[in-house]
Amino acid sequence: MPSLQPQNEMSAAPLYIETLVNVPLPQSFTYSCPPELAEQVAVGKRVEVRFGNRRMTAFVVALHQAVPENLSVPIEKIKPILKVLDQEPIFTQEHIQLAAWMAGFYLCTQGEALATMIPSGRRETEGPHLSFSDGGLEFQPRDLSQQQQQAVEAICQSSGIHYLYGPTGTGKTEVFLSVAERLLSQGKGVIYLVPEISLTHQVVESVVRRFGDTVAILHSNLTPSQRLKEWRRIINQEATVVIGVRSAVFAPVPNLGLIIIDEEHDGSYKSGNTPRYHARQVAMHRCTQTSIPLVMGSATPSVEAWHLMETGKFQSHRLTARLAGGKEPEITCVDLSHNKDGGCLSPLLTKEIRATLKEGRQTILFLNRRGFTHFFRCNLCDYQLKCKNCSVALTYHKSQGRLRCHYCGWTMAPPTLCPQCGSLDVGYSGFGTEFIEAETAAKFPGARISRIDTDSITKKGELQERLRAFREGQIDILLGTQMVAKGLNFPNLKLVGVVMADMGLNMPDFRAAERTFSLITQVAGRAGRFFPDGKVIVQSFSPQREAIAYACKSDVQGFYQQEIQQREILGFPPFTRLVRLVFRSASLAEARGAAQEVAEILYGEIQQHGLLVDVLGPSECPLAMVATNHRWQILLRGREITPLQRLCQRIIYGYKVAQKVYIEVDVDPVNLF
Repeated sequence: MPSLQPQNEMSAAPLYIETLVNVPLPQSFTYSCPPELAEQVAVGKRVEVRFGNRRMTAFVVALHQAVPENLSVPIEKIKPILKVLDQEPIFTQEHIQLAAWMAGFYLCTQGEALATMIPSGRRETEGPHLSFSDGGLEFQPRDLSQQQQQAVEAICQSSGIHYLYGPTGTGKTEVFLSVAERLLSQGKGVIYLVPEISLTHQVVESVVRRFGDTVAILHSNLTPSQRLKEWRRIINQEATVVIGVRSAVFAPVPNLGLIIIDEEHDGSYKSGNTPRYHARQVAMHRCTQTSIPLVMGSATPSVEAWHLMETGKFQSHRLTARLAGGKEPEITCVDLSHNKDGGCLSPLLTKEIRATLKEGRQTILFLNRRGFTHFFRCNLCDYQLKCKNCSVALTYHKSQGRLRCHYCGWTMAPPTLCPQCGSLDVGYSGFGTEFIEAETAAKFPGARISRIDTDSITKKGELQERLRAFREGQIDILLGTQMVAKGLNFPNLKLVGVVMADMGLNMPDFRAAERTFSLITQVAGRAGRFFPDGKVIVQSFSPQREAIAYACKSDVQGFYQQEIQQREILGFPPFTRLVRLVFRSASLAEARGAAQEVAEILYGEIQQHGLLVDVLGPSECPLAMVATNHRWQILLRGREITPLQRLCQRIIYGYKVAQKVYIEVDVDPVNLF
C-alpha cells in the first residue's frame, strides 16, 4: 500500500490529484485537475470523481505538478475530477497516516479506513449541536476524595496508558472530568468516548454541564450533514471537548491532549463492519504517536485490560469508596432449579419486590432477552422453529402476535401444530422481557411498570423520557435488557433482580463468562449507590458457575484470576492473538469450499515458513446462516499478531475467491458468533 505524503502548498497549480476511494482496492487513484478547479482543490478535501461507471466521493491525499512516478495506468486514461465538495479541508495529515496504519493492522484498504472516519454529509445543516444540553444545567464543583485526587495528579503528570478501576459509584467520571479540565486549561483538546450515547445520558449531561458550548457531541441521531457541522466546529476549535461513540476516536481535535474511554470493557467499541477496528486500539495508537495520556476506566475491565494492569503495562489507579452515601449492595443468588411454580420470578424475588413497593422504593428487573418467550418447540419430536434466513430460533412477541428473527427481522405467524410431525403438542420455552412484564403486572397489579428494550423504544427521545420518569419516581418497576445495566444512577432504587443470569453463559465463545460476569456486576451496581440498603437478587439455573458465583460474592479479583488462568491454559487472549476469517455465500457449497481451500493454503504457508501459528477450522460459524448467507470460518491463532496479518494479506490479495463468496477479516475479534 502506498505511503502517501500530502503536499499542502504548491508553487504552481496542481495538474494531478492523488486520491483514496472507499473501495476494497489497496492502491491510491490519480485524477487530473481541470484549470477552473485548481484554486479550490487541496489536500484534506473531498472531490467527486468518476470511478468506473459510478460517481463517487474521493479523498485528496496529495497534489502533483508532474505525472506521479507510481502511476499504474497510461497518462491518456487519467480522468479529471468532476467537483470539489468542500470549501475547507475536513481531514488532516494525521488522518491520512492513521488510515495507512489501520489498513496494515485491520487488513482493509486506506480508502475504506479514511471513509469510516469522515462524515459523509455534503453540506452543513442547522440544528442544535448540544443534543443533551439544557439551558438550566449548571456545574456544581465537587470536592475530590483523596483517592480521586491522587489519580488526577498521577494522570496529569505522565503520558502513557492509565486505567481507572473501581466499583460502580466510586466517582470515575469525576476523575475523567477533572483531568479533562486540567488539560483544557493548558489549551489542549479532549476526546471522551462512551459506549452508547442513549445509554450514558447522565455522563453526557455531566460533560455538557461542566464544559458548556465547548462540547461537540457525535452520535448516531445526527444526520450526516449535522455530523459534518459538528466536525467543522471541532476543526475550527469552536469545540475543544468531543464526546461520542467509537467513531469519535477519529475526531479532528487540534492540539489533542487527552483521550478518555469510559466503560472500556464494552463490546460496542469494536466495529462490526469493514474496517473492523477497535476504538481502544485506535486510541492507543493516536496517543502513542502524539505522546499524550490515554485514560480508560470500568468497574469490570476487559480481561485483556486487567492482565495489562496486573503486569504493569497499564498504569492502574483504584477507587474503592462509594461517594454518594451508599455501599456495595447485598447480593443473594437463587437456584432456579428449585423454583417449583415455573414462573420467571422466584418466591424470594417476588417477596423482595413486594417489600420494596411497600417502602415506596424502586426495582429494576434485568433480562438480556427481548420478546415474550424464547423459542417455539414441539414436545413430541423436539422440533424447534428457526428463521428461514438464519440458523437461529425465532422469538415470540406477544404484543405483535408474531414470531420474529432478531438477526434479519423476518417474521411469521405462530403455527398451531408442529411443521415437522403435525403434532398439536407444541409450546414455547424460555422467556423474554415481554413475558416478565406480563407476570410482573399479574403479581403486582397496583405497581407502575415500564419496559425498556429495542422493541418497546420506537420513538426518538422515548428512552430518555422513560429513564427520567423512573428517576423522578413515576415508575415503580423498570424492566428491560442491557439498556438498564449501564451508567445509570437512580437515588430511590433499592432492589435489582437479575431474572436469568446464565442466559449468555452457554454461548460458543471463550468470552461468554467474561460478558456474563460483567453484566451481572454492572446491573447489580445500580443498587445501593445512594443508600446503604441496596439489594440484588440473582436468579440462575447454574449458580455454581464461576462467572455467577464470583459476581454474587462481588469477588472481582477472584474472577479475573481464574479467568486469566483458564485463558492461559486454553491459549486464548490475552496470551495469544486471533484473526478470524469468515466466508459467506448464498451457496453452502461455495462457502464451505472456499474455507477448505484457504485452510489448505494457510497450512502450506505455515509449514513452508515455519510459523508458530495455529489454524482452527474450517468449521461452520456458531450462527451458520444469517440473512440467507451460509457462513464458515477459520481462526488463526499465534503469540504475535504480525505473522497472522501477513498470512491474511496473502489470502486477501493473492487468493482468487469464488465470485459468489465474500471474505470478512476480523483482527482481534471480540465476538465469535
